[in-house]
Amino acid sequence: MNNPVYNVAEIFKALSDATRLKIIKLILAKGNNLCVGMIAHKLGISQPAVSQHLKVLKNAGLVAASRAGFHMHYNITDEAGKEYGVDIREVVRKIDIEFNEVANCELKGNKEQCDEVN
Repeated sequence: MNNPVYNVAEIFKALSDATRLKIIKLILAKGNNLCVGMIAHKLGISQPAVSQHLKVLKNAGLVAASRAGFHMHYNITDEAGKEYGVDIREVVRKIDIEFNEVANCELKGNKEQCDEVN
């Protein structure tokens, strides 16, 4: 489908899952070239689960795959995001900042203040 609204919705739908965000963050952190086995090992989930998440990310145009021997290696693509004004690296960076603020707040034990951060 070539509908811009649908395409942007697919990008955000793909980014709406915490595991997929972790996969994107991991690929970015490890130099933008990881195989399913390494992603599964680092996240502590099964290879089939990683493959399903990567399929969603690939369909949204957020990752691309290349074959290296028997393995498929995945990297982040900027094409889909840039076409619709979504900077994937910036989205991941901002989510990390907000997550760290909430985590730090919760560690201090002040529930009221944590609710304001959320």
